Amino acid sequence: MSLIMSFGYAISGIIRIVKEQRNFRIHLAAAVTAITAGCIFRLSIAEWSIIILTIGMVLAMEAFNTVAEKLVDFISPEYHPMAGTIKDIAAGGVLISAIAALTVGFIIFIPKII
Repeated sequence: MSLIMSFGYAISGIIRIVKEQRNFRIHLAAAVTAITAGCIFRLSIAEWSIIILTIGMVLAMEAFNTVAEKLVDFISPEYHPMAGTIKDIAAGGVLISAIAALTVGFIIFIPKII
């Protein structure tokens, strides 16, 4: 498989998650808001680095959560308590990353707003 094909598959996956996953779109909107605020407040290189890494972490966690959900649904189409537990834990990982991102946002932007 060529490198270009690999990137094509990855981009296809990103397009799919944007189209299909409401929570991913919510996180994407928050990312656009943070980037816009960063431009308005003229963040330093270090602040931009932290914001971009944080955005990447949340979006990647949401993507992995989607993978976990789809994999569990594929393996166990009927209800099973363990399937629910796996999905809950994956969603919890997203929540942890979103809370961390919100905290980073407060640390960086609140002093600039004040």
